[in-house]
Amino acid sequence: MSKRRSTRPLFRPAAIKPLRRALALPVWADVALRLGGAFLLIFIVIMVHWSDRAGLNDVHDGQVSFLDVVYFTMISITTTGFGDIAPVSDRARLIEAVLVTPIRLAVITIFVGTAYNFIIKRSWETWRMKRIQERLEDHIVVLGFGVSGSEAARELIERGTDPACIVVVDPVQARLAQAEKMGCNVLQGDATRDEVQNAVRVSTARTILVSAGRDDTSVLIVLTARHLAPNAPITVVIRADDNELLARQAGANNVINPVRFTGLLLAGSAEGQHVADYFSDLASAAGRVQLVERPVEPSEIGGSLDNLVSKGKGLRIYRGERTIGFWEDDAKALQAGDIVVEVLPTASTDRPPERGDLA
Repeated sequence: MSKRRSTRPLFRPAAIKPLRRALALPVWADVALRLGGAFLLIFIVIMVHWSDRAGLNDVHDGQVSFLDVVYFTMISITTTGFGDIAPVSDRARLIEAVLVTPIRLAVITIFVGTAYNFIIKRSWETWRMKRIQERLEDHIVVLGFGVSGSEAARELIERGTDPACIVVVDPVQARLAQAEKMGCNVLQGDATRDEVQNAVRVSTARTILVSAGRDDTSVLIVLTARHLAPNAPITVVIRADDNELLARQAGANNVINPVRFTGLLLAGSAEGQHVADYFSDLASAAGRVQLVERPVEPSEIGGSLDNLVSKGKGLRIYRGERTIGFWEDDAKALQAGDIVVEVLPTASTDRPPERGDLA
């Protein structure tokens, strides 16, 4: 299966928006809180000046109206000080020194902080995210954030993966908003395009997870990813049996068929009521046990699959193109380069066993 390549450059930075992450507080709420706090402080100063207007002197007409108080408050808060209205009594001067000056400093701080946050800081954050985007390495790329993609990201986070190491690409803004809430980096775009995948640096990714919702789109995404990242592990969700071979030919290392897996669970449940529970337990970090795939440790070389340093239950060895079960003779002597699949207890085993838990 081949994909026709265009002659345009693979990566055009101007055409791709930089990565982004969710803000701790929405922009409108942040602005509202800052301005609300500033105007509240100004209102307090106006009321204080109005209540003590007898201690103020207007050199123009000798009368201090409410408009004069508002005017005096604003020039006082902004430290302009024209001198046409001034505190003349001891009490008014004391109020200016003890009460109004701290409020003046607070208001100035709020406005300066707002300017910093929305002009300097956000510009800095945009530049920083561009730099992160340019230097992405050893990250997990999730191409497609539907049901399967979002569940995969959530499970990764529950297993201890830093959300900042996960990059989500999807064309739908609502899905990206969900990924942002989880703390992931997001990029809106069509993952079948070379420039989009280059923007998230799939070539340096630890692994690539593909779940576009449609098999044809998923296969095209895999083909693009394999072209740009020849050595990256790629896992794809395929729903039709006849498309699994196409996905593997496109370059996928792992092909997951949820329909077939569901059928296996249903068949297992027909043979015993706990089989499906145990499968779910193995697949989730929230269960009491989990499947782990890892390279063999140097100290384990020469030893048996039944005697792992992790104290887990060894199930299978991947040795080159061979698959070795725990019951086979070759499982009695681990070799350098072997990949071990084992079952390990999770942290949740510290809690008391519940009904349905199978260790």
